[in-house]
Amino acid sequence: MTLRIWQVDAFADKLFEGNPAAVVPLEAWADDRRMQQIAAENNLSETAFLVKKAAGKYDLRWFTPATEVDLCGHATLASAWVIFHRLEKNLDEVRFQTRSGELIVRRGEGDYLAMSLPSASCRPLAPPDGFARDLASALSASPPQELHFADKGGAGAGTLVAVWPHAQAIGALRPEGNLGNLLLSVGAHSLIATAPGFDDYDFVSRFFAPAKGVAEDPVTGSAHCVLTPFWAGRLGKSRLKARQLSARGGTVLCTDDGARSLLEGKCALYLTGEIQI
Repeated sequence: MTLRIWQVDAFADKLFEGNPAAVVPLEAWADDRRMQQIAAENNLSETAFLVKKAAGKYDLRWFTPATEVDLCGHATLASAWVIFHRLEKNLDEVRFQTRSGELIVRRGEGDYLAMSLPSASCRPLAPPDGFARDLASALSASPPQELHFADKGGAGAGTLVAVWPHAQAIGALRPEGNLGNLLLSVGAHSLIATAPGFDDYDFVSRFFAPAKGVAEDPVTGSAHCVLTPFWAGRLGKSRLKARQLSARGGTVLCTDDGARSLLEGKCALYLTGEIQI
């Protein structure tokens, strides 16, 4: 069997920036084990599989190298780019049916794609004694000023949100091998580290999901479903510009729209190929 595959850098102003995602269209769903094997072989933070149901309508699923996840923003954006530029070039909008409900991506201004995702709220977390100290040690950092917990967002249910006072602290984080177990001790599968922004950025972040097989995700759309309402409330503005401070880096334009977060970004095509299975 031959399958088409595209690798797209999402939330990237240029090639080799943003977050790479593989996009694999299927005629019908393959065996879950086979899709997981393909994702592991691709060894990207996400591989998106999509099945066309009608013009501009697709079923969509996402796999990390280790597991299937409920929501992935950057691979959704990459999938829309492939549809708009390779599969159905006449479209201005595509609708995806997913584990997180219907997701809509539209062509935006210029080269931007605009994606609507469900927002996720977070609440203050009162951690066990010593947890903040242990978290700081696992990240080679000073302790965060605040800890919050989101039931959804990032790599799935259970996301810890840690807030530092300055952007420099986020860029300096150096996670160690025990981070995953430490997060699991408070019921979190991932960590969003965030701080106020710099220059014209309203906030910055980094994202770690070792329990999901993703040591660090370069740019995480689903994490911004937590961060958009969080920072919109704090800054008193609905339109925000965010920067994820991974080694690759990426920019996300965010709009707080109540129950939805509107995320905009650009994409850059890296690879077109075929899978032989």
